[in-house]
Amino acid sequence: MNTKKVWFITGTSKGLGLILVKKLLENGFNVAATSRNKQALISKIGKENEHFLPIEMDLTQSKNVKKGIEDTIDHFGQIDVVVNNAGYSQIGTLEELTEEEVRNNFNVNVFGSINVIRNVAQYLRRQQFGHIFNIASIGGYVGNFAGFGIYCSTKFAVAGFTEALAEEMKPFGINTTLLYPGYFRTNFLSEGSIQRPSNPILEYTSAREIEQAHLNDINGNQPNDPEKATDVLIALSEQEKPPVHFFMGEDAYHYANLKIEAIQKAMKEHQNLGISTGFED
Repeated sequence: MNTKKVWFITGTSKGLGLILVKKLLENGFNVAATSRNKQALISKIGKENEHFLPIEMDLTQSKNVKKGIEDTIDHFGQIDVVVNNAGYSQIGTLEELTEEEVRNNFNVNVFGSINVIRNVAQYLRRQQFGHIFNIASIGGYVGNFAGFGIYCSTKFAVAGFTEALAEEMKPFGINTTLLYPGYFRTNFLSEGSIQRPSNPILEYTSAREIEQAHLNDINGNQPNDPEKATDVLIALSEQEKPPVHFFMGEDAYHYANLKIEAIQKAMKEHQNLGISTGFED
């Protein structure tokens, strides 16, 4: 049995994932880090050793994910914390995105995480302990951003299956936490990380304005520090009863509260009509 927890983290070649791996290793944890490019992990973090296992893994291929998890168990003997971090943002309105662009975003952001969960769950159940973090986005709670509908819908999906997963894992002593981060100052909005539509439609001026605001104004000026985000993740992993829902960042709280207020207002205004569907006594 390891004295320090073993973390299995996806999407670690850059951004929050890379920062988290480095912070964990600095604090003596054991880390299996996955990426589509193993060499990128080695060059940025280091070679395989007793505390670090770089894994080349394609999240969209369940057999590939299964092998990555098996390699981690062989190397460390167990997995204690799983962080489904890998994902990317696909910009584009619903009309202009191709079927392939939509499917690719879902394959990575949704089915990639499900592949990890499906293959790691058996080990966590046998252990009767563990913690799964699924990283969504404030865009997985608030979706009214023109041009980001598909990305937000992938994160809404993550939120939906995580709520069910928390109930499924609870009897086995496994904690599940869904994270809704706001804007963190990583390369998430940079060229090469964010995908634009291959066939943009010029008439969608409001969507283009929001996209450009993200790429030109928000990118590089995000209000949240990713180093502090890693501290928060570690702190949550040490809690005896961590939350299922966790909003991260003042901006995340701001957008979530706006939606909660809007829903409560709509429910109150339309309650009589909304509850008029029952059978008469």
